[in-house]
Amino acid sequence: MEFVSGYRDEFLDFAALLFGWFRKFVAERGAVGTSPEGRWRQLEAQIRRLPQDPALWVLHVLPNRSVGISLGQGAEPGPGPGLGAARLLGDEPPLHLRDLSPYVSFVSLEEGEEGEEEEEEEEEEENGEEEGAGTKKVETEENGELAPSSRESPQEATPPGEPEEAEQEAGGGEDGQEDRAEDEPGPERRKGRRSDAAPLHLSCLLLVTDEHGTILGIDLLMEGAQGSTGRGSGAENLAPRAYALLCHSMVCPMGSGDPRKPRQLTVGDAQLHRELENLVPRLGVKLAKTPMRTWGPRPGFTFASLRARTCHVCHRHSFEVKLTPCPQCGAVLYCGEACLRVDWKRCPDDVSHRFWCPRLAAFMERAGELATLPFTYTAEVTSETFNKEAFLASRGLTRGYWTQLSMLIPGPGAPRHPRGSTPSLSLLLHGDPYQPFQGDGPALMPPVPPDSPRGLFGSWQDYYTWRGLSLDSPMAVLLTYPLTVYYVITHLVPQSFPELNIQNKQSLKIHVVEAGKEFDLVMVFWELLVLLPHVALELQFVGDGLPLESDQQHFTLQRDGPEVSVRPCSGVSARLSSGTKEKGVRRDLQIKVSARPYHLLQGPKPDLVIGFNSGFGLKDTWLSSLPRLQSLRVPAFFTESSEYGCVMDDQTMAVATGGGTSPPQPNPFRSPFRLRAADNCMPWYCNAFIFHLVYKPSQGSGARPAPGPVPPAPTPTAPPAPARRRRGEKKPGRGSRRRR
Repeated sequence: MEFVSGYRDEFLDFAALLFGWFRKFVAERGAVGTSPEGRWRQLEAQIRRLPQDPALWVLHVLPNRSVGISLGQGAEPGPGPGLGAARLLGDEPPLHLRDLSPYVSFVSLEEGEEGEEEEEEEEEEENGEEEGAGTKKVETEENGELAPSSRESPQEATPPGEPEEAEQEAGGGEDGQEDRAEDEPGPERRKGRRSDAAPLHLSCLLLVTDEHGTILGIDLLMEGAQGSTGRGSGAENLAPRAYALLCHSMVCPMGSGDPRKPRQLTVGDAQLHRELENLVPRLGVKLAKTPMRTWGPRPGFTFASLRARTCHVCHRHSFEVKLTPCPQCGAVLYCGEACLRVDWKRCPDDVSHRFWCPRLAAFMERAGELATLPFTYTAEVTSETFNKEAFLASRGLTRGYWTQLSMLIPGPGAPRHPRGSTPSLSLLLHGDPYQPFQGDGPALMPPVPPDSPRGLFGSWQDYYTWRGLSLDSPMAVLLTYPLTVYYVITHLVPQSFPELNIQNKQSLKIHVVEAGKEFDLVMVFWELLVLLPHVALELQFVGDGLPLESDQQHFTLQRDGPEVSVRPCSGVSARLSSGTKEKGVRRDLQIKVSARPYHLLQGPKPDLVIGFNSGFGLKDTWLSSLPRLQSLRVPAFFTESSEYGCVMDDQTMAVATGGGTSPPQPNPFRSPFRLRAADNCMPWYCNAFIFHLVYKPSQGSGARPAPGPVPPAPTPTAPPAPARRRRGEKKPGRGSRRRR
């Protein structure tokens, strides 16, 4: 697939943006630092002419005393490849954070441990070192992703009149080692061992933001191993480095907007504030009279979502070049005519922009239709400039399942629920299945209506009205998964497969294939028992992306009046739990987990197969799973986040089985949140479109010819019979063999 928007963890785009900006800053800082004093005077004069930003800018000084960075290595012994730009950008960028685990991990410097931890969990420890700790944006995880990029660290930028001590910043030894490692190609998607060398220590993070949380610049102070904590003896070197960061943040702001200077600047460190008193006025910027002492992340504060826009061909970011969409389709972003021409003439022709341009133009015309939703916040969340982090934070949606939708993590002291440990089970023991949906405010889900739904819901408006939800409620973002399943069962299967009579079945066995985020939000599927109270449901989550420790887990959620109880089951038996239930009503939801590709799954045939945001072209296992579905011939419905993804899925299905897919249709229960796209302007929404597999007609022999663009020549049913010889006639060539 050429476009990975909607499939790639948005944090990786965010980290790539930070990584690219930091590399550019380091290179230009070194060039200015070694130039004559006149270059600095010229840069300061340029900044003084910049327009003024009315917002207050903040220079944060964030020390780190507890977390080190360990660079992974490949299967062979020796220094690891580190985390170069190719791991975040390039033709085959990683799609998930776990793809980076062989290359970067975080270790505790306080206890001397070097055990692996998930990236999100380590960000929590770094955030704990900051003032005003609470539920915050994961700015420190960006450190972990960016830290290896300090391999390029040149001489420090030294403003005129300042000592040359900045050139002696710690971390030089490691820079050289990482530079050599960057030249070596790293193993692609292989699990590697951890390096036995001492971990790198990110001693301090300098961060420039405005008062609204937009990140404008970042600098990392690295040490080789467990060096001095805090500023220590390197305090005198911080001022020239911070000054260079401020200059670059004004000339080339990382966040959205043109170059500008702040009206006023405040600094989060008393000593650095004193050292900058004589430097900042050179830029025409007013420095606050006193350092920032009590300011910190307030309850309504969050680091704003950055639009990590890049050129589709060269992957350069918007702060480096001016990006413009294709003048014909308006869908793909390019930095200039050169990249547009390269993309236009790609070979083979079906991957060129010349082939896709009219199709992408048609996809762009659906933007208005996809943004037609009944919610009060529709205009905000469907905008190209949608700031999801601010939206969630402003509504107190910073815990529970809401953390799965953002780059927010639980603050220090909050209970951790690592992926794969089924965090909802511990919450369900209290009897409230909707507790994981809660935010910091009042209950988001009203009580279950006493009467079953009398009709079928075909829109969010109808469902919200029956469920007693306000159209200002953001619950549709989570409920898109169970409502999509409900829509398939009640509308699409009866239309496409009426012979199955699925609406009259007392129980349904559903396979959720290539599950990922859906399993992390497993309790949202409890809503299916509210919508289909007379059906016993069994959901089996299947996929090699599921945690191995959850493999073969089986538990039953049993509804007892307004509450729910949990009963773990042994093995993978399909029996329902016993209990007091209303006569004629079966209100159980069974959950099974199989951490393996779908084509390796053994067991009874399901009634229905569903996949969310499948992306057939992004994973090789689909080439085996789709033929398995072809052999089962069960109704299989899949969602995609764009029409482009539906087209690619149809092509993959044709290659894998010779079949195809039905024409995609907009999903009325799609998520209202527009997904950010880095290199294009197409509308992407979770579960935006839905289609079903169209299987190739079965053949009597069971053989399936290899599909291709041109049908192969028909194979004769039998080899041609040789001409019969007359009696006494010699075989041709027989005599010559005798002579030899």
